[in-house]
Order: sequence, then C-alpha cells, then structure tokens
Amino acid sequence: MAQHQFHLKADWPGGRNSTGSIDAGNLKTKISIPPEMDGPGVGTNPDEMLLGAAATCYVITLAAMIERAELPLKEMALNSEGIVDVTDGVITYKKIIHKPYVALQEHANEKNYQLLQKLTEKAEASCMISRALKGNVEIEVQADIQ
Repeated sequence: MAQHQFHLKADWPGGRNSTGSIDAGNLKTKISIPPEMDGPGVGTNPDEMLLGAAATCYVITLAAMIERAELPLKEMALNSEGIVDVTDGVITYKKIIHKPYVALQEHANEKNYQLLQKLTEKAEASCMISRALKGNVEIEVQADIQ
C-alpha cells in the first residue's frame, strides 16, 4: 500500500479578521475570511479552497477516464459552484455543483457520447475529494456534452 503525505504551513497573526498565509509547496497564498462572511477578503479562504480541491480532483479524474477510454476529446473545461449555508450562525458547506463542458471530435459516434455521459457521473464518484466529502456535502454534476 502506498501512502502520500502532503504538508501545509499556516501563519495567522491572530484575531478573526486577520490576514494569514499558507504554504503547501506549489500552493502559496494569503488567507482570510471572505467578505460574504464579514471578513477582509484578502487572498483565498477555506470555502474557495474546498471548492478548488473538489473541482480540480473532478476534472483531472474525468480527463484520466476519457483518456483511458480512448474517447476522441476535442476540448474540456469546468465551472464549479460551492453553496455555503449560514443558519443561526452555523456555517455549513451544503453543495458543490460541477458543470463540465466536454466536446468530442467530429468523428465521434453515438457510443462515444453515451460513454462520455457515464464518465461525467463516474468521475465524481471516483474522485478522492468527492469520496472524502460524501455524506457531508452534496455533489451534483450538470454536464454539457458536445
């Protein structure tokens, strides 16, 4: 069994509305509470980072599945949306919606499109971040296949 370790160092000067920083190797940025939650909105925040982790995991997983299936990919892009609920002061990450756009080359056939539709759903279930969130955050896929 292989295990991979990832490390992150966070600096936070103190106080709710401070601005800190994180360093995780290739990810170096300032962090603070977003303005939507009455924070300073400097750098990124946990809400964006969770959405970023889920979105990048999904799109990379989908790309790998398309490649393994030898589908004639023309282009692919992804928009994702995170929905955070604040009720009675309790902040809950409710839902992530992935909206992949996937176009196949002109010579693609109906079987290719049917498989691609299945893969857009399977990629969400196969992504390790989606699996980590399962039972806590709803994840929906709204694929646009061309």
